[in-house]
Parts: sequence; structure tokens; C-alpha cells
Amino acid sequence: MLLCLSGAYYALYFLATLLLLVYKSQVFTYPHSYLVLDLTLLFLMGILEAIRLYFGATGNLMEAEVPLAASLVLTMGGALLSAYFLLWQTLVLRADTALGAPLLVLHSLEAILEVVAIAAFLS
Repeated sequence: MLLCLSGAYYALYFLATLLLLVYKSQVFTYPHSYLVLDLTLLFLMGILEAIRLYFGATGNLMEAEVPLAASLVLTMGGALLSAYFLLWQTLVLRADTALGAPLLVLHSLEAILEVVAIAAFLS
């Protein structure tokens, strides 16, 4: 259930962050190289999120440790990218904070539940 919620929220997050990047590039002085970096990281985050959700759902349904462990590693990568967009991107607006904080909370909850599921599958 949490994976479905995370997937739905990430779709909203991706579109909103993409629109915010377009807004920032039009309204503020946004260096072109940093805009390219932020867009590249956003699309990389989208690819990692899709793979992470696939491995998480597969590992959960098959009760297999390896896909869940891969999903856990990708969750950590997604959390780092979420922290980048929450704290370290070139221009951070309040809307970025309002969108990024719940995503980081979802990643944290999923990481905890993945560790619990891996431990349950191993025993």
C-alpha cells in the first residue's frame, strides 16, 4: 500500500518539480548549467523511482530478499536526491520544501518497512 502511495505521490512530485524548474528559469536568474544539472537529476530520480517501485513490488509479492534489498539501496539513492531537491538545489522555494518533505518522509518509512520485511523473509 505504501508503494502505491509513494508511486502516486512521486508522479505529482515529478510534474510539480518540473513545472517549478520551468518557473524558476523564467522568473529568476537561473544559470543554464545549473538548470541542466537540476533537470538531469530530476529525470535520473524519475528513472530510479520507477526501478525502485518495480523491485519493491516484485520483492514484496514474491517474498524475496534480493529485490527488496535492491529496492532498499535505490530508496537510499532516492532519499539523497530528495534531500538535494529539498536543501541543495540552486533555488529552493517554499513550494519545493512543501513537496520534498513528504517525499523524504515516504522514503524513510519505506526504508524502515523494507528492512523489516527483509528480516521477516530471512527468518
